[in-house]
Amino acid sequence: MITQTRRITISECGLQEKILPILRSSKSRKSRVRYAKSVATVLLASDLASLRRELETMLAGPDVLIEETSTGPETIERVKRGDVDLVIVDLQIGAMGGMAITMELRNLESYGGADPVSVLMLLDRRPDVFLARRAGADGFIVKPLDPQRMRSAVRALLRGESYEDESLRPATVRVGSTDAQ
Repeated sequence: MITQTRRITISECGLQEKILPILRSSKSRKSRVRYAKSVATVLLASDLASLRRELETMLAGPDVLIEETSTGPETIERVKRGDVDLVIVDLQIGAMGGMAITMELRNLESYGGADPVSVLMLLDRRPDVFLARRAGADGFIVKPLDPQRMRSAVRALLRGESYEDESLRPATVRVGSTDAQ
């Protein structure tokens, strides 16, 4: 039995409206600017009200709209609704931590369940950097937080770049020189 096959285009089978948005969203997340609006929406995800207040104080301004969530499921649902440019997530959040939230967001993005969003993870210690990278976070900062590093990270992620905490770079040690410079 011989069967004939022919290629059909997306528009011929009527799936253009469904497939093209998925193909567009699967392009590289890092290569595009996160927001083109005059105000960026930043979602703060932490179960500690004091941390959310501290972050809000650091980031508040006329070009940033700050929203808050206190649980992982709330964070996922808010991102699914859309119009979030950046999620700042604490590594330690109740039952669903920052790593699980980030991985769930990346999973949703992979099949078009949510728009791509940058994630900045707040880490408790240096060894947690591995977890942030493994989860797919676009940036990370190790606590304690300071306003300058926080604003630098947010600006970089909103530009579509990644951010790694500069305080994690090892010190340069010169060997063999006895001269003090």
